Amino acid sequence: MEEDVLKFLAAGTHLGGTNLDFQMEQFIYKRKRDGIYIINLKRTWEKLLREARAIVALDNPADVSVMSSRNTGQRAMLNFSAAAGATPIAGRFTPGTFNNQIKETMHDLYFYKDPEEIEKEEQAAAEKAVTKEEFQSEWTAPVPKFTAAQPEVAEV
Repeated sequence: MEEDVLKFLAAGTHLGGTNLDFQMEQFIYKRKRDGIYIINLKRTWEKLLREARAIVALDNPADVSVMSSRNTGQRAMLNFSAAAGATPIAGRFTPGTFNNQIKETMHDLYFYKDPEEIEKEEQAAAEKAVTKEEFQSEWTAPVPKFTAAQPEVAEV
């Protein structure tokens, strides 16, 4: 671990920026006089090891997605993705990328209905059904008869 921490120090990865996000407070060691935050390398190293164990335990490394929307992190993200076989997402991250995926296959939906319920519905439909003869006898009015005779026109 000591050797790795020395590599971090030599690379300057322990130096953060002047802005501190509340979610990063747990990883900050202290703040320098010029306003730059110093990252706690011990906590960072512990988190890196934990995440590395999780990635190694996966059967398919392509299931891991690595994201960086800022230009400063994209090069490192792309290098890591290439080395680990992970899926890189560079640039703007579209919300819903993970949870709104379109499925390639639509699972068949099977609806179960109780056979007795189906039979009751069929009987009710049969009772409501009207035969052609019933319909014609109840609703058919006599057809008026039209004659083809020409009306007489008086000459004036």
